[in-house]
Amino acid sequence: MNRVKIGAEYTGGECCTFTVWSPLSSSVELEIFYPEPRIVAMDSVENGYWTKKADGIKPGCRYLYRIDKTEERPDPASAFQPEGVHGPSEVVDHRSFRWNTGRWKAPPAEKMIIYEIHTGTFTPEGTFDAIVPRLPELKELGVTAIELMPVAQFPGERNWGYDGVYPFAVQNSYGGPDGLKRLCDACHETGLALFLDVVYNHLGPEGNYLSLFGPYFTGRYRTAWGDALNFDGEYSDGVRNYFVMNVLHWFDNYNVDGLRLDAVHGIYDHSATHILQELAEEVKSYSHSTGRDCRLIAESDLNDSRIVKAVQKGGYSIDAQWCDDFHHSVHSLITGEDSGYYCDFGKMEHLAKAFYSGFVYTGEYSRFRKRKHGNSSSEIPGSRLIVCTQNHDQVGNRMFGDRLISIAGFEAQKLAAGTLMIAPFIPLLFMGEEYGERAPFLYFVSHGDRDLVEAVRRGRREEFASFGWEDEPPDPQDPLTFMNSKPDRKLICMAEHAAMYRYYRELIRMRKGTPAIRSLSRKNLVTEISGGGSVLTVRRSCRGSEIFALMNYSSEESSATAGGKGKLFSIMFDSADTEWNGPGVSAPGKIKKRRDVILRPYNFIVYSVGGGG
Repeated sequence: MNRVKIGAEYTGGECCTFTVWSPLSSSVELEIFYPEPRIVAMDSVENGYWTKKADGIKPGCRYLYRIDKTEERPDPASAFQPEGVHGPSEVVDHRSFRWNTGRWKAPPAEKMIIYEIHTGTFTPEGTFDAIVPRLPELKELGVTAIELMPVAQFPGERNWGYDGVYPFAVQNSYGGPDGLKRLCDACHETGLALFLDVVYNHLGPEGNYLSLFGPYFTGRYRTAWGDALNFDGEYSDGVRNYFVMNVLHWFDNYNVDGLRLDAVHGIYDHSATHILQELAEEVKSYSHSTGRDCRLIAESDLNDSRIVKAVQKGGYSIDAQWCDDFHHSVHSLITGEDSGYYCDFGKMEHLAKAFYSGFVYTGEYSRFRKRKHGNSSSEIPGSRLIVCTQNHDQVGNRMFGDRLISIAGFEAQKLAAGTLMIAPFIPLLFMGEEYGERAPFLYFVSHGDRDLVEAVRRGRREEFASFGWEDEPPDPQDPLTFMNSKPDRKLICMAEHAAMYRYYRELIRMRKGTPAIRSLSRKNLVTEISGGGSVLTVRRSCRGSEIFALMNYSSEESSATAGGKGKLFSIMFDSADTEWNGPGVSAPGKIKKRRDVILRPYNFIVYSVGGGG
């Protein structure tokens, strides 16, 4: 399919080509505010596009489109909204930025350790530039990539980012286009990849003027956010072009290494070529033509292996997807929670299956969904599944945004972290997790519409009903809710938090340095449940390196039988060690014959033999 460039394309000098898709309009005019206000009629071209090559335009020039001589609105493909979602768009010269990094290549999936960041809360300043001085710390921790929650322009200055209404525009309060470019450039200079969260399943309500331009939405499908985006109905070619060009925009103009596609289960498309497949094909073509390795990651709760399977096998060829079953298995075992979707988890068999299979629900009956759920993930390599024990959703969608350490305690979080780091998948950490941050991550907005604010408040209350949470949640509109969600990096100077940081750093070092752990293959992985169902043993081997890990998911001491095979295993890691502020090691330093090992409450232990480095 021939792609149509949209938005304001500045071509140098004082010349800029403006293109907008508005197939049902009888006229579209360009209103320019520099150097003198003027209105220019745009030319109608094929397939509903309107275009105009205008002179006397410089970067920084602001403009609006006038539809049918009545509605004046910003550019749907605006690159910058300096005055917010209701103000005029601004022309951006993407070519003028001077990159310090040349042919940067992100590390392969096997070496990926992702760190999720919300730009507005990660630092006191809440900007891209304020993240830059923190990058060496993340590198020292062992992280290889950061993932930013959405940065597309949203209303106000406080938002998770999923209320964005200008998918091409970088949030003004975060630092705008140049701020994001400086951050990406600094990431690459530091040796970190940068992934960006984007939203193609809905747009936010405030400032969303897409429907004035064309049939971007359809009432044939409904999502949790209202009408679905029109990917397969009449005039859908223009909608598909819009989002394909958005994907290429981030790779081409910002040098990001990958995009995380939010909640693709909210994308409805019955076309012969699904929009996800089309996006994947376009990115692979772009990577081939540029020599880069650009990637797409999908978030999905469908447990559908087609998302990452090759097109030749009936899939969409997305590079990787989030696997929530791993989180749910760990969380339910540690906390004992069984409300909402946690009612489908809570047994050690679930965690064991998460290790050797990936998806826990592969066609079994789900009590939460009241139907069978998922399909087999046995053919999906570990390099295509991303797992976590905390992320923005699993923390922030709790009523009080409480983190795992606040729910279950210090030793339990260490156990969860150990479980994550020996799993044969790509691990993801949530900002502050590495030092045991206790500040909540709450849901916050800064809408200007009072009725919308009240609807958000009501919606949050209703959302928590399925979990049996009956208290009043913090007000999303209150600036204090946002301020209370900022991590306090100074905690790392306190003994307990410093120990947690060292613990995470050593876990990552162990993962990177041990072939049996860093391998994302599940071929040589064996699980065993003991201790009355409270202990999971995971054995892994690769290229002469062999380990077994013991995980006690009980608040009481437990025992497990370990060893065997006539090999001498030495203890490699023990979360109970006083070095990590633990209660003290109780397990033997070496094991050869099978024997019982006593594990402390929430104890995580790794034994190894041979093949280091």
